[in-house]
Amino acid sequence: MLVLLSLYFIKPIYFFCMEKVAKPNRSYFQFGLFYGTIMILMAVVIYVMNIDIIQDRFFAMSNSILGYLFLPFLFIYLGCLDFKKNNFGYISFTECLKVGVGIIFLGAIIFGLFNVMFYYLFPDNLENILRQTRQMMTLQTPKLTSDQIEMGVTMSRKFAAPQYSFPLTLVIFTFLGFLFSLFVGLIVKKDNPAGI
Repeated sequence: MLVLLSLYFIKPIYFFCMEKVAKPNRSYFQFGLFYGTIMILMAVVIYVMNIDIIQDRFFAMSNSILGYLFLPFLFIYLGCLDFKKNNFGYISFTECLKVGVGIIFLGAIIFGLFNVMFYYLFPDNLENILRQTRQMMTLQTPKLTSDQIEMGVTMSRKFAAPQYSFPLTLVIFTFLGFLFSLFVGLIVKKDNPAGI
């Protein structure tokens, strides 16, 4: 009888505790969505304001540092802290990697899909970028022949096509997410002594 009563009271406590264990997908979904949305907003601002990122070196450098260094690190850090907060203050190194790579991978999917849609909706943008690339190559390396410049522009056009740009976006962003997750994991990890 005592065993049955203890099971009656322990079972709800067990399920209550198991419901409280955080899952990485909640953290990476939320912060991955934020990261992808901010990357889209940055691209839209560049397009709407007609900013020449090839001529404006400061803006191009600022945009790259913000989009590919600062924001990924920030969102991975915030995602890991969120997971840690929802997991009774514990997060393992492996969980940091899961959360961090998940955040950046989801952001890359969102941003990559936006790039594919943008490619088809605004084909003039690609032509503008290729024109700017041609000008930059002519100014920076005057020794190049026109055939070499055209070959470089053709390669740029090829890799801007969705069948190449989308997978490359996923691979590059996920690799960066992995590297940042390693670093963030060293900072925020706190293993559960109970090993749960």
